[in-house]
Amino acid sequence: MIPVARLNHAVLFVRDIDVAVDFYSRVFGFEQIAREAGGRMAFLRARGSANHHDLGLMAVGPAAPRPPAGSTGLYHLAWELPTIDDLAAAAQVLMDEGALTGASDHGATKSLYGHDPDGNEFELMWMVPREQWGEYEHRATVERLDLEREVARFGQEAKASPTA
Repeated sequence: MIPVARLNHAVLFVRDIDVAVDFYSRVFGFEQIAREAGGRMAFLRARGSANHHDLGLMAVGPAAPRPPAGSTGLYHLAWELPTIDDLAAAAQVLMDEGALTGASDHGATKSLYGHDPDGNEFELMWMVPREQWGEYEHRATVERLDLEREVARFGQEAKASPTA
């Protein structure tokens, strides 16, 4: 069993990133905290949120078809796990299920990606303590995740070690 703590953020495909950022900023008061991938991705935080970002937007271009009636524009859901050790354990669960599709280091978060039997994508993530975000306060990078290194850095054994 994977101990999900809460839903962390949603990522949506959009045609025009500027129009979408404007809408979510005006209507919901979201603050844009990062633009990545040559401006094709935007990361927004809700007012008063303790999250790194609550909404990600990914531009797919003006010619992208709109979803047909009855379909959604959701890219993935991200569930936050309580500890980096839980994330490491989740990697094995997903591998055992044949559901692990990837892993990324986003600076402020460490993430695993998978899919359900219907192909719906999800993210399982652990958030680095905010006081350690550093340069990632206003960045949402996508790098290769070295899960062993992160467990050694942030895991329970690292915290219990007198040299940690």
